[in-house]
Formats: sequence, C-alpha cells, structure tokens
Amino acid sequence: MLGFAERGTRRFAYGFWRHREHDLDAAMETLAIARENGIDHLDTADIYGGAFGASERLLGAIRARAPQLLKGAFIATKAGIEIGSPYNSSAAYLKSACDGSLSRLKLERIDLFYIHRPDLLTHPAELANALDGLVAAGKIASVGVSNFTTHQIAALSRFLKAPIRAHQLEFSAAHVDPLFDGTLDQAMERDIAVAAWSPLAGGRLGAASTSEFARVREALKRIAEAHGASPVAVALAFLQQHPAPVTPILGTTNASRLRECLTASAVTLSRREWYAIVEACRGFEMP
Repeated sequence: MLGFAERGTRRFAYGFWRHREHDLDAAMETLAIARENGIDHLDTADIYGGAFGASERLLGAIRARAPQLLKGAFIATKAGIEIGSPYNSSAAYLKSACDGSLSRLKLERIDLFYIHRPDLLTHPAELANALDGLVAAGKIASVGVSNFTTHQIAALSRFLKAPIRAHQLEFSAAHVDPLFDGTLDQAMERDIAVAAWSPLAGGRLGAASTSEFARVREALKRIAEAHGASPVAVALAFLQQHPAPVTPILGTTNASRLRECLTASAVTLSRREWYAIVEACRGFEMP
C-alpha cells in the first residue's frame, strides 16, 4: 500500500528533506539508487529544502528532466505548517497549500497528503471536511497524519470519511517513545501504515565520533559486530522488525551511506538483541 511495508515484509521510503532545490544532480543520483533498490515511496513536504516549497520544486524539476526516475513512484507530501503561525490546518489554508504542492510537484493528484503537525486551533470536524473535500476533488488520493497523538487521530477519525492511511512519526533506536505512547499499538489496531522519520536520529547514530546516545551507540556496535553488519544497518533493522510494520524514511544525500542503509534488510535481530536496544535507549532493563 502506497509503497509502505506490509506485515511480514521490509521496505524503505526515501525522503527529500535534506536536499536543496538546486541539488538536482545529487538528488537524481540518490533517487536512482533508491529506485534501483525497490524504493517507490518518496517523501517530501512544502517546508522541506531550506525554503518554502523548495523540495517540492526539486521533485518537479526531476520529473521534467528525468521522468523515468519517478515512474511508478508514490509521492507523499505534507502541509499544515505555516511560517509564522506556526500551524494552520484550516480548510482555506489546506486547500491553498494542496494547490501549491500540486503545482510545484507538477502533479494532477498527490498520492498521500499528510497533515504535518496537529493544529490546536482547528476543530477535527473542519480538518476532516477539508481533507474529504480534497479527496472528492481528486486532488489527493489518500490521507495521512504526522506527529499526532492517539487521541488526535481518534478525534479526526470520528469525523473523517476517508481512512487515515499512514502516520509518520519520530522513531529510532534513540527515540523509542512510540513503543510506549500507544501510537504503534493504534496503528496496528486500525491498520494504519507507519513511517519513521529521523530513523538514525538525524544521522547521529551513524556519526563517526560523537558522545551523544553513548549507550545506544555501544549496543548497536556490539550487535553489529555479532552480525558482521554496520551499526547503521542494525539501527534500521531494529525499526523494520517491529510488527506494525514500520517503514524507515531514509533521508541521506550521500550515495555510499544510502547503500549502507539498504543493507539493513539483510539483518535479523534476535529478541534479546532487539530488547537490548530498547533497554540501552531507556537506560534500564525491561521489567
């Protein structure tokens, strides 16, 4: 579904938040690697790329220059962050934001349209009406949310006709809150696909030298040595083995690092290894 992992499978998505608008050649290189390795879910947002709309314009430029790189790809974008507000999910704003994304992406319909952050000043009934209107108008194919709580998803679902297809949330070996705050449980209950942003803690889990997340980095290193793999691969395999299932969004702009990330699908952790990573992040043993 929409390029996400399904139960019993492992997949990745590729994200464009680090690419800048004029990084066309570099973006095409990493995108080609992603597509060659079976990644067909491409993630962006109207605020990515260093300037409003930059990342979407980049994807639009790729479509114009090398349309084959996007053939068969699912495009996900996000709206709802308004510079200066900071959030706006009003019906008028979302309609305008969606039209802007369609224009920049050079699309007639967006495959997956996320609400980027919950807007506390928009009633879920208004948000639902806006999203259902965009579906009915043929501007978006499916609805997603990002960084929502379980209660916010439940409230939106109460009014929304279209199903919530995906929830994008922060999840990594250094940030395991979704294991305990109910979001992953809710996703499994409602059959909502899960995408993990910052799956390597912004690259810090794979950094050559840093004292940050020392316990987690040591656990990843120890497990990686046992598997003949890299700590990066282990960190991503940790996410992929959750039964939700979870699709990590790879955001690296470095071709060699992207290839390293892709080796995670060959790593299978034991239960003891998987829980050891959770314990390392939390700083205490499971009860």
